Amino acid sequence: MAEDSYSQEVLIVTGMSGAGRSTVGNALEDLGWYVVDNLPPQMLRPLVELAGRAGNNLPKIAAIVDVRGGSLFADLQQSVDSLRTGTPVRVLFLEATDAALVRRFEQVRRPHPLQEDGTLLDGITAERQRMLPMRESSDIIIDTSDLNIHQLATTISDTFASEDTPGVQVTVLSFGFKYGLPADADLVADMRFLPNPFWVPELRALSGLDPAVSDYVLAQEGAKEFVEDYAVALSPVLAGYQRENKRHATIAIGCTGGKHRSVAVAEKLAGILRSQPGVVVSVKHRDLGRE
Repeated sequence: MAEDSYSQEVLIVTGMSGAGRSTVGNALEDLGWYVVDNLPPQMLRPLVELAGRAGNNLPKIAAIVDVRGGSLFADLQQSVDSLRTGTPVRVLFLEATDAALVRRFEQVRRPHPLQEDGTLLDGITAERQRMLPMRESSDIIIDTSDLNIHQLATTISDTFASEDTPGVQVTVLSFGFKYGLPADADLVADMRFLPNPFWVPELRALSGLDPAVSDYVLAQEGAKEFVEDYAVALSPVLAGYQRENKRHATIAIGCTGGKHRSVAVAEKLAGILRSQPGVVVSVKHRDLGRE
């Protein structure tokens, strides 16, 4: 296979059971990585070769490998060493203290994968001994003992986010109250304080996407002030979402039917929010086109 086929960035995520591999996998997916969980080490090279044939469609691959693979795990070090030839491979090792791991296993009421007939500590001790060579050869080691899932996700974001990775992806969603509140809305604003273009005969058949309706709505008393002030109020909220590693946010803008006022204001608000650093904005009109 040609050398340029290995243009992908490959991350092996391993470490102690209960140290947060699932949280790390979810955080990496939010950053645009293609994540494969519980992959046998022998499948690492086929995965990388398959991704190489996908070209730029799979530029970042993360494989979570751990002792759940049983005897297959013994080949991890050899598989990683083999991959390092011609492929940019990094190994992330997650660890935690015995006390932290015992607490987490007790919280979820699940046995340790190496516990067998012994205690939780017996399983943790056996795994720590088995993982020692992998830990010593890892590129990045993160101790998660004192991290909750949000702090761990933020640590992963800080470590692996690229410059073009958005801090938060915002969906500005217009809707009609008569069809119900959006179930996934993080914030809701009500545009029914503005005059309804529905009662203007020449505007009734149009929508907030039409300049005539948009101009009418935004020309109403308080409309522009609301949009501009709301965007200012959202600035610290979106910044806080980024700090807390909340990657997706839905800002719902409602009016009676979701056709005129909410659509016009949603478009205007989205245009302002796009200027905020670390924010990627999309607009959806849930109820546009409904009777």
